[in-house]
Amino acid sequence: WVLDLSSYPFYNSSQCPFIDSEFDCLKYGRPDKQFLQYSWEPDSCNLPRFDGVNFLGKWKGKKIMFVGDSLSLNMWESLACMVQASVPNSKTTYVRKDPLSFVIFEDYGVTLYMYRTPYLVDIVRETVGAVLNLGSINGGNAWKGMDLLIYNTWHWWTHKGQSQAWDYIRDGSELYEDMDRLVAFNKGLTTWANWVDNNVDPNITKVFFQGISPTHYE
Repeated sequence: WVLDLSSYPFYNSSQCPFIDSEFDCLKYGRPDKQFLQYSWEPDSCNLPRFDGVNFLGKWKGKKIMFVGDSLSLNMWESLACMVQASVPNSKTTYVRKDPLSFVIFEDYGVTLYMYRTPYLVDIVRETVGAVLNLGSINGGNAWKGMDLLIYNTWHWWTHKGQSQAWDYIRDGSELYEDMDRLVAFNKGLTTWANWVDNNVDPNITKVFFQGISPTHYE
């Protein structure tokens, strides 16, 4: 990360209609602003500055979807804000729901989707309670027809106690109160990878898995 005082920040978070208020650090009194002025500088290439108008032109008529937890949510909101700051007078349609939200930049036909799913695989309601089904991705029906899919999942797999989102884990016909979380993660990602292989045409849709994020409550 390198300090870039001339190009950053790309947008004013308090003026972006798509950002959650709790992500607006300045609104809540953060005294410094230098954290907004760092850019990512790769070792092996010169990364050009983001250009929202150019981005909209390249992705005209396309659909982009982020799928995952709050890391994907942050990425989606940030991209929407970066684009909106580049074309502040562009007509937009903004729908915020759970699990699917989206922003459409009407003048360009570009749609940015966010599908909130911390595990990628499904949590289903059974008689025993909430069950994390390692072999089920019914939510994937909403991911079809995209031109770009960006996935992430990890830290929710480690949660226990009150922050655990399920009561049991299902692995095929077997139901468990718990299991090794890395084993569960491996099984869940295998289900996701198989879903991608069976449902995504790589000649039409680009797929990225963007890694993990830590918890961020403080």
